[in-house]
Amino acid sequence: MNNRWTLVDTPLKLKKAKESLCAAAVIALDTEYDSFRYFRDKLCLLQIQTGDMTWIIDPLAGLDLSFLGEVLSAPEVLKIFHAGDNDIRILRRDYEFTFHNIFDTHRAAALLGGTRLSLSALLKHYLSVTLVKEMQRSRWDLRPLRAEQLDYAALDTAHLIALHRSLDAELRDKGLAAQAQQIFTGMAEVKWQPKTLDPTAHRRIAGYDALTPEQQDRLRRLLRWRFEKAQETNCALFMLLTDRQLLDLSRLENTAATALSAEVLISPEKANRFEEELLSILKEH
Repeated sequence: MNNRWTLVDTPLKLKKAKESLCAAAVIALDTEYDSFRYFRDKLCLLQIQTGDMTWIIDPLAGLDLSFLGEVLSAPEVLKIFHAGDNDIRILRRDYEFTFHNIFDTHRAAALLGGTRLSLSALLKHYLSVTLVKEMQRSRWDLRPLRAEQLDYAALDTAHLIALHRSLDAELRDKGLAAQAQQIFTGMAEVKWQPKTLDPTAHRRIAGYDALTPEQQDRLRRLLRWRFEKAQETNCALFMLLTDRQLLDLSRLENTAATALSAEVLISPEKANRFEEELLSILKEH
């Protein structure tokens, strides 16, 4: 197995990566991003495999990655992903990259009639490779990253080029290459869509039906406040306030200045940050 990798987090390392990537005819790509703790998915790593090395590029290191735009848009360079829709969306969103000549192993296997489409399942089936991966909940946004994390990240691209060869040969044998290309071309055009607030979302919170009409309206306003605050601070909704906390706040009748802390509905830290805003919402009619 080839799982050689280099962490690219300095201009000198980036120069070496650039030389390698700009000379490659085929690359395999993956990303690590945090969609759990942030309102807007945060790109944390970009892994690019050239066949003999995986360059693990740190987008949080303040590096100029504009050169990748030429690589990713070059029609003569094949770009291989596995279930790469969100990778493409995030890279397009953050860097305005465009993509040409891509191949997605997940989409290819689905077109071939596969039902077990995870990367580990495809590697086992086509290459007899057992992929053992953990750390799905790893904190990719924190620095420094551990060697185990970087090993994990590199595994996502270590076999993609070989997997592509097997899938591409089967697509051609079955006369599906042209259809696959149509799928890949459409996939290259996917774009990031920002989250929007569902105006009826408050009605689906457990306990909504037991609220009075006034409390239901409070819950609606609180939910909007949470959405807008999460958007403003790039924080996951639940990390600001949970649905249960919003429900409890909507029932609060005492809107004195110390109410939130006194009722222990939210933490002292959040009461200190948001009490004035929340009480203002609760007092609205």
